[in-house]
Amino acid sequence: MNEYLVEITTAIPDGTAPEEVDRRRSAEAARARELAADGRLARLWRPVGERRSIGIWRATDEDDLRDNVLGTLPLSPWMTVTVTALEPHPNDPGPSS
Repeated sequence: MNEYLVEITTAIPDGTAPEEVDRRRSAEAARARELAADGRLARLWRPVGERRSIGIWRATDEDDLRDNVLGTLPLSPWMTVTVTALEPHPNDPGPSS
């Protein structure tokens, strides 16, 4: 699988019922756990003081990532996503133990 750096900003539409937001956030957390268990979501961070996320995601290609991974997230209709394909760097020290 290929790795991608993905930046996600979620904007909840004005007028959305709080119950709908809570429902989607709960479903989002459950789906993220499933994707992590499947090896699709490797790491996820939130920059301090910001309401966006940055993560390392895995997919066969960018279409797979957008359609079959990110597109399955319950908050995806409200997301703005930036995807950067990654490749190993020759000086990468490898995963930390």
